[in-house]
Amino acid sequence: MSPIIQLNGIARHFQVGEQRVKALDHIDLTIEQGGYMAVMGPSGSGKSTLLNMIGLLDRPTAGEYLLNGHETTALSDDEQATVRREQIGFVFQFFHLVPRLSARENIELPMLLAGIDPTERHQRANKLLTDYRITDRADHRPDQLSGGQRQRVAIARATVMQPKIILADEPTGNLDRSNGHEVMEIIEQLNREGITLIMVTHDPELGARAHEQIRIVDGQITEHLRR
Repeated sequence: MSPIIQLNGIARHFQVGEQRVKALDHIDLTIEQGGYMAVMGPSGSGKSTLLNMIGLLDRPTAGEYLLNGHETTALSDDEQATVRREQIGFVFQFFHLVPRLSARENIELPMLLAGIDPTERHQRANKLLTDYRITDRADHRPDQLSGGQRQRVAIARATVMQPKIILADEPTGNLDRSNGHEVMEIIEQLNREGITLIMVTHDPELGARAHEQIRIVDGQITEHLRR
């Protein structure tokens, strides 16, 4: 396996009034292609900031981020957006679906933004609707779906561009136990198929399912466990 993500001395600092907050403080981390890592730690420790950095949603104050061997921090906003769209899928606790769009339209949205032909958009969306057992909800808006159905739509949207990496921020945090189990089965199957999975979670039981666990406290990695 070769590294897909390399963080070297990554820092992210914020100025809050007269105080300088170190959300990330000299993070060194390597994640292999096809890896499965859980990011754990107390609230406010820097977990989501780390996920945003890996997902190119934020820029570091200092340090180097290599994605597939290519340095990303010097890329323009448009270049980062292209890399993000083509290589990274996001799954969030609160789904972040577009309320006025149907399930099918939400799934097709990344392909629409990428300029993919309508026929291919429909084919890819239909396959994912079938794979995730939500074909009968294809024309329903998010407010007409259960939490589990919304998260399956969100996973379909995250994977429709066939990314190399899935970033999941508390993916079961807004679901009951049964739906949470189904969602984890879907996400972990993607990992078994070779997609790199990085998941932020407060749940020790979920964290224990990952191949690797890191614990972040005050912006620093204090523990790194491998199974």
